[in-house]
Amino acid sequence: MDFGVVLQTDPPASRVVELAKMAEGLGFSHAWTFDSHVLWQEPFVIFSRILAETENMVVGPMVTNPGTRDWTVLASLFATLNDMSGGRTICGMGRGDSAVRYIGDRPRTLDTMVESMAVIKGLVAGDEVEYNDQRVSIPWVGEGWDLPMWGAGYGPRALAAIGANADGFILQLADIQVLEWTMTAVRSAASDAGRNP
Repeated sequence: MDFGVVLQTDPPASRVVELAKMAEGLGFSHAWTFDSHVLWQEPFVIFSRILAETENMVVGPMVTNPGTRDWTVLASLFATLNDMSGGRTICGMGRGDSAVRYIGDRPRTLDTMVESMAVIKGLVAGDEVEYNDQRVSIPWVGEGWDLPMWGAGYGPRALAAIGANADGFILQLADIQVLEWTMTAVRSAASDAGRNP
């Protein structure tokens, strides 16, 4: 079983990198950060430093969203970080509640979240995908990497979408009853979609 830490990218960024290195030394396998670009420092810049200064740590946002950055920008960020680190990234995706609400925008729909996950994952894998009514690929990616895409959400529709489409589930609560209910919903949705829960 893997254990990770969630770090808030408050200044100085060097402290976030230091904490990630310390976490790896204590046996943690993943370092996640929030991704609300106005509330905290830019995580993807910090991820590059964490990856450069750790040996095995997997890094990623908990969570990013399909509204802050163009999906091709997100794909290029993950592909670049994977190229630099040998594939040590993971992506948590949500609708954008804190990041986009804070700047007066609306969170994206669940359908948009799911579509963005498929586009980003495909581009990082080196596939050609449909985006803005065009066939798009990232030519320098080559064979690419399998980017784990985890979904975050709470309501029944979100849990169903995550179970049917995501590689993992992010729940930012620790209540046992809520955990049991959400995990049952995600597993059921995965099974109904013909996926291994």
